[in-house]
Amino acid sequence: MSTQRSYRIWSVPLVAGVLALGGIPALTGTAGAATAAPVRDDFNGDGYKDLAVGAPIATVGGKKGAGYVTVMYGGPHGLTKDHRTVISRATSGIPGSPAAGENFGIQLSKGDLDGDGRTDLIIGQESATRDAVVVWGGKRGLSGGVSVPAAATQAGDFDGDGKQDLVLFRGGRSHVDDPIGTKATVWRGPISRAGKPAGTKDFGATDLLYDDVLESAAGDVNGDGRDDLALTDYVGEGNSTSRFYLANASGDAFTRYEAPEGDGGVAFGDINHDGYADVVRGATNYSTITVALGSASGLKPKSTWKSYSQNTEGVPGGKETEDYFGDAVAVGDINGDGYADVAVGVPGEAIGDDDGAGMVNVLYGSRNGLTGKGAQGFTQNTKGVPGTVESSDNFGGAVSLLDINRNGYADLAAAAPRENSGDGVVWSLRGRPTGIVTDAAFTFGGGTVGAPYTKAWFGGVLS
Repeated sequence: MSTQRSYRIWSVPLVAGVLALGGIPALTGTAGAATAAPVRDDFNGDGYKDLAVGAPIATVGGKKGAGYVTVMYGGPHGLTKDHRTVISRATSGIPGSPAAGENFGIQLSKGDLDGDGRTDLIIGQESATRDAVVVWGGKRGLSGGVSVPAAATQAGDFDGDGKQDLVLFRGGRSHVDDPIGTKATVWRGPISRAGKPAGTKDFGATDLLYDDVLESAAGDVNGDGRDDLALTDYVGEGNSTSRFYLANASGDAFTRYEAPEGDGGVAFGDINHDGYADVVRGATNYSTITVALGSASGLKPKSTWKSYSQNTEGVPGGKETEDYFGDAVAVGDINGDGYADVAVGVPGEAIGDDDGAGMVNVLYGSRNGLTGKGAQGFTQNTKGVPGTVESSDNFGGAVSLLDINRNGYADLAAAAPRENSGDGVVWSLRGRPTGIVTDAAFTFGGGTVGAPYTKAWFGGVLS
């Protein structure tokens, strides 16, 4: 089954920013050396998770739609405007130069590819002829990079050897009825800073030859030590669909298996705390998300999958197709109870007469899986959330859950990519034992970090 989506950046005509820079400076903080075991999502090795923010249709160096990425570094007080790195093709050490319509930053993945204990960032773009870039983590943050032959990528330990591998999706994103098509290859880690893998492996499944890869996620659903793979793909005529692959013990890297269908966001996390990652899949045309629980034999049978919407008891709002509930999803433990929770973007939510103002719902995990009990809803009208509800802001167009201040509670990042007529803004709200709170809300956009901001879609991608 394939369905049509409306709020994806790839389907939106490029718009021009008016701020043209010859280059975007890389701004880094002064984080000290790592003193603890490596932390996933930690680019500078200081023990705090960091947030990557894509602004994929920003104007850079006079090139409309060139795009850039801002990394906001975590710390004991959360995110701050002064502790960040801005990366574009105009940044020193980053291969290539800004190109109109490339949408650098439209897809992101991350993992410690070179095995130095610091997470690296892989920045995708939408051209079929240009490359993605690995930007290397380091003591002072991200810097330097190497091209890899792909439009999009996904990092993970797909062969179970304890080293991060990288799936390369060589293709692009079609703006017409027919997909460009994708060739997938697996690079085995570690990957050197010269861009050389320890080895390569065939992807296995061949269905991507007729798809364009839009989104990806990785997680181990069967506890075998090998990460599995979920994708959201464009399949033509304005339609997108889902793919799911289990990692193989030998031979080709992946075999395709049945998983929840949908055209929205996808994420992995252990919602019922049984030691197996579960799959959360959004279906925007139905304004639902579906959760498939993992087990030793893979995803549990389809008869056990459960769907959730704003009609689920306890979930704020009311189900409407045009709300696009599930357009974005993120998984993390917000309240520190050991069960992964789910943030759901609802970018089409109407607030009063403001169509497309947007909303974020938060649903909580439990021993029995995801539940609507205690669910929360956030808009720009929520007390403590900065800003004002306006039509077409699309608050919830992207979401992320990361414990940025290392207090044991995942914090929510939520973006409104069309805020301020398409400039884009991101909100950071803290996690607590009681759930997400607004008492320490932090809001930032391209202008906050000294980067191009006019019609940049800042926050169009969060990772």
